[in-house]
Amino acid sequence: MKNGVGRFNSRAFGEAGEIGVQRGFAEFRAGRPVVIQAHGDRLVAMPIDGADADRIAAFRALVHPAPPRLAVTARRARSLGLDAAEPVLIDLDPGDDVDAIFALAARAELDRAVAASPADAAAVAAIELAKLVLKLPALLVAETTDEAVLGVEPPLITVAASAVAKFRRDLIGSLAVAGEAEVPLQSGVATRFVVFRDAVGGSPVAIVVGAPDLSRPVPIRLHSACLTGDVFGSRRCDCGDQLRLALASLQKAGGGIILYLEQEGRGLGLANKMRAYELQDAGLDTVDANTTLGFDDDERDYGVAARMLEILGCRRVLMMTNNPGKLDGLADAGIEISGRIPLNTPVHAHNRRYLSALAQRAGHMLDGMLVGDGEGIEAPPAKLQPERPAG
Repeated sequence: MKNGVGRFNSRAFGEAGEIGVQRGFAEFRAGRPVVIQAHGDRLVAMPIDGADADRIAAFRALVHPAPPRLAVTARRARSLGLDAAEPVLIDLDPGDDVDAIFALAARAELDRAVAASPADAAAVAAIELAKLVLKLPALLVAETTDEAVLGVEPPLITVAASAVAKFRRDLIGSLAVAGEAEVPLQSGVATRFVVFRDAVGGSPVAIVVGAPDLSRPVPIRLHSACLTGDVFGSRRCDCGDQLRLALASLQKAGGGIILYLEQEGRGLGLANKMRAYELQDAGLDTVDANTTLGFDDDERDYGVAARMLEILGCRRVLMMTNNPGKLDGLADAGIEISGRIPLNTPVHAHNRRYLSALAQRAGHMLDGMLVGDGEGIEAPPAKLQPERPAG
């Protein structure tokens, strides 16, 4: 008995490893260091994203006399000219300040040589945790001992490296419907918004248009949130055009579902998307900009979309997309893909380079959209006569 109610069941709040990652998630989001433990070894890790001179000095004092190093992904290492297939630890000079460290993590060009060694399991886990909180995948790390961190106040959170690898899968499983309501749109489309919530507060949304027949393949769109395009009408991408076209097409068809996913910038997050835009303005295309920052060219995981569809009772779909990665990702997650519906949107001077890179380097199926100039041409609603998926 406890408090006269009954036996306290700590597992009702999650397993120890899961709770540790959730707490580490919050610490990384706030820019504070955590201890990552792997195979008996301990590493103190702190994201450099948002770090200032005071925090870097405090980190150096925390890990002294161990020299801090910079953990980065293999993608970032290769952009620095290193031959790397896995994440690495980059040696830092004692005088490296905030700007110098950030340059190692995110600048397109450097005026210095770098030396590195392979990252261990703890550093790899720290990188994955930074990605989960949408920070740059670059961290200050240093080996530590129990004695070195025991007296720290407030105490540092300890995260098991093995739990980080499992956490993303568990996060998808934690999805549940948090609330729903009818939402009539300004365009005249009748919708029902179904808001989901996961264990760390993520809130993807299913926008159910009309009354889709769940006994048949349902037309759907997986739409990654795009503040710049969806809300403000940015012309650098085609996201807003695709969203509006999908809504109009689903209304005309009598029903369907748009999954509005928290995957801004192909899974990088809004801040990193702006950093990628800066690199694009300096001459890189959208793929190279993402990898220069240390990310894969597309960081999205469609397991969350599959789980949302399962909860809604939808297991067979017609996908409104130009991206073969979405077809593969959703199929791999257990959803039956009955066909693909292209979304042909206007091409103009501001988005042509972006769309060309997606077609040439990411395999997007743009169905002749890049032939000629679509400036000023309004795209008609998509015809829901799907192509059969390859294979």
